[in-house]
Amino acid sequence: MTGNATSSLTEKLIAYLRPGAPALMLTMGADGYAGSAYTWVVGIDATRLRFGVDFGSSSLENLQHSGQVSIQILGPGDLSFLAKGTARPVKERIEASAPASIMLWEMDVLAVKDQSWPGVTSTALTYEWPDKQREAMLRMEQAVYAEMRDFK
Repeated sequence: MTGNATSSLTEKLIAYLRPGAPALMLTMGADGYAGSAYTWVVGIDATRLRFGVDFGSSSLENLQHSGQVSIQILGPGDLSFLAKGTARPVKERIEASAPASIMLWEMDVLAVKDQSWPGVTSTALTYEWPDKQREAMLRMEQAVYAEMRDFK
């Protein structure tokens, strides 16, 4: 990364990610092409992010192979960052995500780039749940964030 890249998360980004947020996880496949998947991410501190990875996914296979990952974060107020680093599994399963099977991974941040453009506003990445499932899914999502954040 060049330009306005730093080696740690900004205070603004940490404040946005500490409670948890949806993000886009990017990994490199054995074929040399990038793969992407939606994930949940929490900011632990200025140099660590935690995120979920589905069992059986190509993202999990890619991470197990290289340990390299990038996380694209889009939030309100033109918050647009790309963080890259090395990752390792820290918990075999995020219990709050049941019945889904999602592993908890932690990234050591190597570089963070502010990708916002002056005068341009992007839309935050959000999940919209079906009406009948909305309340239950929002409770589950908050429980997932808490488990990701509080794991020791």
